[in-house]
Amino acid sequence: MATATTEHYRAYTPKPFTRAERDSVTILFGGLHWRIERVLQAVLENSGYRARVLPIATKEDLLTGREVADIGQCCPTSFTTGNLVNFLRGEAKQIGAAEVAKRYIYLTAGSCGACRFGQYHQSYELALRNSGLDAFRMFLMAQDQLDQKAAMGDGLDLNLPMTLGCLWGIFCTDLVQDLEYQVRPYEVLPGQTDAVVKDSVEYLYEVFRNRPARTPYRSVFWHLTTPYFTRALREVYRKFSQIEVDRLRVKPKVKITGEFYLQTVEGEPNYNIHRWLEAEGAEVYPAAITVWMDYLLRLGLQRFEDYSGIEKGARLKLGLGRVAQGIYRWTFNRLRRAMGSLSHEIPSQFELRRLAAPYFHSRLDGGEGDMLVGKALWAYHRKKAHMICELSPYSCMPNTMSIGAMAGVVGRYPDLLYAPLEIKGDAEVHALSRCQMILTEAKKRAQREFDDVLARTGLTVDEVRAYLDAHPEMKRATYRVPHGDAAGTAANLVLHVARRLGRRG
Repeated sequence: MATATTEHYRAYTPKPFTRAERDSVTILFGGLHWRIERVLQAVLENSGYRARVLPIATKEDLLTGREVADIGQCCPTSFTTGNLVNFLRGEAKQIGAAEVAKRYIYLTAGSCGACRFGQYHQSYELALRNSGLDAFRMFLMAQDQLDQKAAMGDGLDLNLPMTLGCLWGIFCTDLVQDLEYQVRPYEVLPGQTDAVVKDSVEYLYEVFRNRPARTPYRSVFWHLTTPYFTRALREVYRKFSQIEVDRLRVKPKVKITGEFYLQTVEGEPNYNIHRWLEAEGAEVYPAAITVWMDYLLRLGLQRFEDYSGIEKGARLKLGLGRVAQGIYRWTFNRLRRAMGSLSHEIPSQFELRRLAAPYFHSRLDGGEGDMLVGKALWAYHRKKAHMICELSPYSCMPNTMSIGAMAGVVGRYPDLLYAPLEIKGDAEVHALSRCQMILTEAKKRAQREFDDVLARTGLTVDEVRAYLDAHPEMKRATYRVPHGDAAGTAANLVLHVARRLGRRG
């Protein structure tokens, strides 16, 4: 008689990464855009680690992820899982699986909550097992827990200097990315912006790699007061000043929102949506990681808001949290000023919450939660963009909730152009054609807005162009055109010229 045996589930427990291995083990990471990945590599190397960025995920990685892990997982999981497995397979062919497990570890973010983000490690584990790489070590860094030693050993010391380096790296690269997307659609010499950005990011890589060492507490004071990073950003500003632009090109401005991975990464995982929109004649307003982290900070403080007067110490923690939030925004704005205040400001989380409140409860988290709704309304009311392009993984539960709430928003504000795209990774034509329909209307609105501004000011395009020719400094990428009563860059430029000429707009 056959005897049935039961194999109980055992949580993935990798062999620890030890301090003695630091000189011989390379930390792999990825899943963001290339600018911040390059600077994070510099921060890790500055802290004494060997670090390597994984290649940008491709459709081949998507297929591998579906093959070796759960086929029902969301596309960000399939892309990142397949990306890791394909890289390790390539290395294993050259040095063998055992040597790969010895030489590399993989570091990624982990969390819990409403989405499948909390199950990523099972997908990675399954994929590694199915690929014959069982011994490979993969570690998840919980977003709400800085002390990772219990889970991954003493090899990675997430101390204050390194954490602050990562944070300042995010600030700096967000500012560079934002300016890049404002400039490239209007560059006179094609390719010049890309060259300047590449040069700037390599420069920032050296700046962060050679960051002076400080003790943990001195590091806090130093980061908050040093001119080290503002000097570096002024040099980046100087590099951008070499670019000549023609801002009279009428283009719709498209704000990117959605699930964190899809709105951040640039490549095949989101159908190259940033570059595609630019090729279709749009100016892209990218999603900043700084805003996402500000949202996480606000979410954390909401608990203390709810328990103030009920739980001992909650009011004090809320007050300290508000101070930290203020310092966070002050630091970003200080660095932004070093770039001539050209990059977009970070919206107030309180304003976003207030705008979203009639449609989405602020205590429901997962995905971008109420921030997705708040950002769309903020961009609409403040004329920050003509159109919202929202990127969600197919069947993503948290983002589906936000999209459902957006139905109510669009019902109340039918002029708000909203393009929700469900990303599967292999339905590119369907998603882009849907986006193109909304973009066509956005182009018409941008042109109407421009024509209306010309009529209001009594200027012609030739008169504005002649004024710009007489003031060549206004054709530099670093010339700041104030945000006026229009969403489009060309319309705001006409309003600005009209004011300088003493005309009413």
